[in-house]
Amino acid sequence: MTEIRWFGLSRVQDWGWKTLIWVMGLWLFWMPLGVAIAAPDPYVSQYLKVPPGAVATLAIDSQTQREVFYAELLQGKKLFEQNCLACHVGGATLSNPAVSLALADLQAATPPRTTVAALVAYMRHPLTYDGQEESFDCREISPSWLSDAELEAIAGFVLRAAQVAPGWGSDRF
Repeated sequence: MTEIRWFGLSRVQDWGWKTLIWVMGLWLFWMPLGVAIAAPDPYVSQYLKVPPGAVATLAIDSQTQREVFYAELLQGKKLFEQNCLACHVGGATLSNPAVSLALADLQAATPPRTTVAALVAYMRHPLTYDGQEESFDCREISPSWLSDAELEAIAGFVLRAAQVAPGWGSDRF
């Protein structure tokens, strides 16, 4: 086998060089798909109680529960910060402070917004808290703006925060 000097730092045999190229190819393929290992985020780890590599269980709809991975919650947090934070700082609702993203308020809405599917449906077509009319307090999010997967990530983040984050949706921190 021929030996190859790699950047003059070490010798790598031919099979090692091919393995390195194969691993780099896999990494470059998976990176755009969002499967890369997520950098630790103190908020997700500490307040959502999901450290890197761990999972949380969330209700997808009334019959289905699914494990949500750390990376999905991290993506949901980032999307929430980019798209929702202006009106929902800390889970509060600036346009209507009486109705927040706290778990009790989500449960009392008509229909309840305590599952990922229910929150996604609400974000696609916002209704008033009693479910009677269209709501203009929250923007309607079209599929051309955010995909279903992105809305599911936001909903997962909101629900997990409503379940366990101290002070989420309240004025008491």
